Amino acid sequence: TLQWETLGRQFVEYEQVAPFLTPEEQQRRLLDFLPLFLKAWEQSAGVIVFPNIQLLASEISKLLTKEIKRNLDGKPAEEARLALEQFLQQKGEAEDGRLLLKSVYLLSQTDLRTLWNIIGSGLPAALMQCLYLFFTVPLKKTRDDGEISEDDTQTQEMLVKIMINMYREEQGVEELLAADKLQSLITATASLWDQCSHLWKVPTGRVLRTISKAQTKTSIVYLQAVDCIKIAIQNLFKLSDTLPARDVCEAASIVLCFVKDSYPVSSALLTEFENNDGYQLLLKILLRCEALQQNEGDPYLDEILDMLTCLTTCGKTELKVSGNIVHPQLPHFDFERTRSSGMTVKNLQAFQVLQSIFQKCNDEHLCGRILSAIGTIWAWDTVNFFLLEWTLQPINQFTDIIHFKPHSVQVQFFRLVESIVLDLSYVPHEILKKVQYLIKENIVPFCTLTALQCLLSMTKKDLLFSDIFRDSGLLGLLLALLRKQAKILRKSAGTHLPGLEEGTEKELNAVMLKMVAALTVGSVRNTVVLKDYGMVPYIKIFLDDECYRSATLSILEQLSVINYEEYMSIIIGALCSSTQGELHLKLDLLKSLLRILESPKSHSAFRTCSGFNGLLSLLSDMEGALQDPPSGLWAAAGQNYILELVFYTLQGITAALHLDPVNSNFFQRNGLFEKMAEDLGSLGCFWAQGERQIPLSLEKTRTFAEFLEAAFWSSEPFPMWLKNCIWILNFLDHMVKGTLHLESYFKERKPEMGEASRDDQEGFQVQKEHPAYASFSCRWEMGDCAIVHPGAVCVMVRLLPKLYKEGHAQLSQEIQCAVVDHIQSLIKSEKSRQVMCGSGLLSTIITSCQDAFCNEHHPLHLPLTRVFEKLASQAIEPDVLR
Repeated sequence: TLQWETLGRQFVEYEQVAPFLTPEEQQRRLLDFLPLFLKAWEQSAGVIVFPNIQLLASEISKLLTKEIKRNLDGKPAEEARLALEQFLQQKGEAEDGRLLLKSVYLLSQTDLRTLWNIIGSGLPAALMQCLYLFFTVPLKKTRDDGEISEDDTQTQEMLVKIMINMYREEQGVEELLAADKLQSLITATASLWDQCSHLWKVPTGRVLRTISKAQTKTSIVYLQAVDCIKIAIQNLFKLSDTLPARDVCEAASIVLCFVKDSYPVSSALLTEFENNDGYQLLLKILLRCEALQQNEGDPYLDEILDMLTCLTTCGKTELKVSGNIVHPQLPHFDFERTRSSGMTVKNLQAFQVLQSIFQKCNDEHLCGRILSAIGTIWAWDTVNFFLLEWTLQPINQFTDIIHFKPHSVQVQFFRLVESIVLDLSYVPHEILKKVQYLIKENIVPFCTLTALQCLLSMTKKDLLFSDIFRDSGLLGLLLALLRKQAKILRKSAGTHLPGLEEGTEKELNAVMLKMVAALTVGSVRNTVVLKDYGMVPYIKIFLDDECYRSATLSILEQLSVINYEEYMSIIIGALCSSTQGELHLKLDLLKSLLRILESPKSHSAFRTCSGFNGLLSLLSDMEGALQDPPSGLWAAAGQNYILELVFYTLQGITAALHLDPVNSNFFQRNGLFEKMAEDLGSLGCFWAQGERQIPLSLEKTRTFAEFLEAAFWSSEPFPMWLKNCIWILNFLDHMVKGTLHLESYFKERKPEMGEASRDDQEGFQVQKEHPAYASFSCRWEMGDCAIVHPGAVCVMVRLLPKLYKEGHAQLSQEIQCAVVDHIQSLIKSEKSRQVMCGSGLLSTIITSCQDAFCNEHHPLHLPLTRVFEKLASQAIEPDVLR
């Protein structure tokens, strides 16, 4: 602060004596003051505390202006440029120019009033003369090597920064017109780009872009009066034939800036641009950019495209077009409400340049930028889509040639088409017809695939498209194509034909199936069309390939709406014919079956199509699958997947029995609960030996809930067979209550077969996170629960003696007791005991648990006797007495 105060007093003294000094003495005193000023600035971290800062700025700027003019006067261009360079870069004793430049540089960054004083000194015009010389007259020493010293860089940066600070103000632009060099510099960029100083190209571009953004009516009149834009266009036409594309872009972008930025003030420069073939120039330049390497010249190319995009909204009058809205349209579409006062297209000439570039070139970057520009124009105002499509028809015309474009451009184009429906809520019928024709011709499979994915997204938006694409013939076309592919698949079953069903072709088949699935969802009429085409036998061929399965099942599920029996026949047949290794196929079929069984109307068809026997046959085929250690194909499958298959099989049975007395009676009457118990007992985790179990005196007893807690959440080691048994008993418990089909323990995941054989403990840990699993243990303690399927209790009792493993006798009998206690809790109420009457539980206890029931020393004797007594008090079946 003291240093600034001292400087302030010195400057006041200078002001007081200045009128009595000669100009040379004034200049010397001021130049002697500047080193002190710069030192104070450096020591105060760039903070200037100076009371007479505006006056100081004015004095220093006038002196700098005077010295620049002195170095320029009467000298040829190259000599003047050299003199300027020496003046501004001097060091040592003769560093006046550098001191002045640095001081003005610092002062131009302080405040607006100080900047205005600098502008008023005549410096804007003087520096424009400097810039013109630096740009147009390259020195020999830098023309060849292109190197620049650190001092040169600093000097250049200070000069450019001062100009940018001054020229961003309208006052600064008005002042620089006095030098009459602005028009000369713009013209030079358009005519001497290949001869100018390489080191000053970018700085000159920065300065001119700054001036462009601050144009005034005066500057525009000035540029128009000297035909600046006209001359620049003429020169650029000449350069465009000889210069590299990137250089032409860089030069043209500067000229175009003045055209675009001037429009909000006056349309004069745009009119001059249009009247002198400006758009033809841009088209010629941009088409030359097709030869650029990817990303080369992107900054200037993108700048031109962005400005050209902006010019599409520059026009004197609003476009008025009335198109014919083709129906049907989406319910919430209203063309009148799309009208707005936003940035609407008024300049079709500018847009035609964008359109022509896309039509004439196949460059990935350039075509992609054109599509992005169109998306931007639509985003500015929804009505722009209609203004363009009802006049120039860009999207309609692009559809005819899109298959010639690179893949990434095809993807971007169809996303744009998709957005017409998804974002504008408009159905472009004419465009969709052309897209459908592309699919039919299938000239480029990747293009066909991308087009179909586009239509698929639309179809998912609204059911209206199910009718549109049926009436247009797309559904019939897809069915014909799928029939052809299905025949090929059937013919090649069990063999591998080179090139068949690989890559894009396979993906295309998958998307066709997804499209047919989307068209049939919620549309009985389309499902009938599919059936009438005789497609059902062909569609089910796709079930075998996991890539096609989800969509195929979706189609078959829609078929169930009109014919449950046909659906059930296909699914049950596929389940029964699947091989041991087709685990994923079985799981997917079961999940589909469960979705259909949610409808009570499907239960009868399930029964008549041998659904119960079919599902139980799955359990029979899994004999030994859960033995420890696993063997054969089951070892590769992993025990988690096997348990999942058991779960979904039991879920399917429970869903078919749910609230269906006919099915429940059928299942009970045909001894299918006994069959289920037999099949579950042969899975490999239950004891299958015939030897007697030796009763032991149990050291401790736990409830089943405590067992569950210990088995899955504690660090206590439990054998795998036991964990599997607990899972199955849990499934059966929910089956007893009629809720198994509502449970969800297994996450949707499909790891590679190699991953499935990892330690299954990890799988159980994953399941523990599931909400249904978290409440698993408490359900065993719910006490008096409603019994819906008493036959499932009999299954639990039949498995009771098999809850045993040699080497784990103590643990086995403890678990057996826990299960019996739980069964006892299920029949506490009279209502539950009435439900159990006629279930055969009493005879099951006698026949299945005879050793324990008849041996008063066995740990199970007492709990089994209590169960027997509770049921016998209600009624005793004749076979029990026998």
